[in-house]
Amino acid sequence: MKWLNVPAEEAARRLLGCELVSTIDGQEVRVRIVETEAYDQLDPASHAFSGRSARNNAMFESAGHLYVYLSYGLNFCCNIVCGPDGFGSGVLIRAVEPLSGLSVIESRRGQKGVTVTNGPGKVCQALGISLNMSGHDLSHKPVQLIQKPALAAEQIVAGKRIGISKNAHALRRFYEKNNSYISKK
Repeated sequence: MKWLNVPAEEAARRLLGCELVSTIDGQEVRVRIVETEAYDQLDPASHAFSGRSARNNAMFESAGHLYVYLSYGLNFCCNIVCGPDGFGSGVLIRAVEPLSGLSVIESRRGQKGVTVTNGPGKVCQALGISLNMSGHDLSHKPVQLIQKPALAAEQIVAGKRIGISKNAHALRRFYEKNNSYISKK
C-alpha cells in the first residue's frame, strides 16, 4: 500500500474516511475510520521508540500491515503500519463508524449506540481483530483496508493523543469534525 508509505502524521490524516472490512466466521463487518493517532520510532510514546522487539515487530514491516497489541492486559488495539519498510511507525485506529454488519458489531461488543466503536479496544472487538492478526497484510482477508478519497483539511481536527504521558503535548491525534462516533472531543 504505497499510499501509506508516508510519515505517521500524514498517514493518520489519510486514513480518516477509509474503510476496514472484516470477514470472520462468515460474518462481514464494514466500518469507516473516524479517529486516529500517529506514532513512530522517534516518538517517546511509541512502542517502536526503544527499537524492534518480538512484541512490536509488525510496526517495522511495510506499510499496510496490521500491528496488534494487548493494552493493559485487557483489550486488543490495532495500528495500521505506515512509512518506509524498517522504520517503526503506525497509526492507532481509535474510533470507527459502522457502515454494515451492525448486528454483528453489537453482538461482539454486547452494547448498542454511538459508543459501540468509540475506542481502540472497542474497534478490535467490533471487527474481531485479535493478537494473532499482528503482521497481517491488509490487502487480504480476513481484514482489509479500503482506500477512500482524503477528507478535506477543514473536516479534520488535530489534538493531543489520549491516555499517554510521554510526548503528551504533541498534536498527533486526528478525527473527523462533528462525527458522533469519536472517542472524545
